[in-house]
Amino acid sequence: MRNLISLSFLCLSIFCFSQKNETYIKANALFLPVGMLNVGVEQGFTDHITGQADVFISPWKSFAGKHAQVYMLGFNARYYFSEAFRKFYVGVDVSGAGFNIQKYGYWNDNYYVHKNGEATPYINSNLYQKGYSLILGAMAGYQFKCTDRLNLDFYIGFGTMQSFYKGYDKLSGDRYDAGSDSMGRELNRSGEWLPYKGGLMLSYKL
Repeated sequence: MRNLISLSFLCLSIFCFSQKNETYIKANALFLPVGMLNVGVEQGFTDHITGQADVFISPWKSFAGKHAQVYMLGFNARYYFSEAFRKFYVGVDVSGAGFNIQKYGYWNDNYYVHKNGEATPYINSNLYQKGYSLILGAMAGYQFKCTDRLNLDFYIGFGTMQSFYKGYDKLSGDRYDAGSDSMGRELNRSGEWLPYKGGLMLSYKL
């Protein structure tokens, strides 16, 4: 028993002394020019493992004539092959988002057709979707060291996005998708595999 306790303390000591106890604050340089905010905090835990929390905000009620409001909160764990905050890494990410957008499949002037084949008087380009998404994904990236305190973090995330929403016609305010869910549910649902996050983060060590 004494040997087991001693071994446990030894493992704990090794873990504590090997911690990469660094913290970086980050901002995505690709989104700032178009008025979108993506900021985060990455915390080191060991010599190879870090965790990051980030927020993405697209405040645009209309962007190029399309609804483009998105508010996303994400958490990811990263494993660096070299050392924490340096070079290649992979990770897993869990995110949640609220949105008021026009989905990419509606960027045309065709009439909307219900899932049962019934045509409607609503034109796709006048329709938008309002709801929330739950996202589970994987990510990969590379972090460049520029100075002792400044890094560049290039990354992309890809995963499954499960969305729950209501669809509206922006001219009349009508629900264009009312009754279109195959099981008669109030919220329409969709599941998609998409690249959902990425960019170039300017990272500053505190």
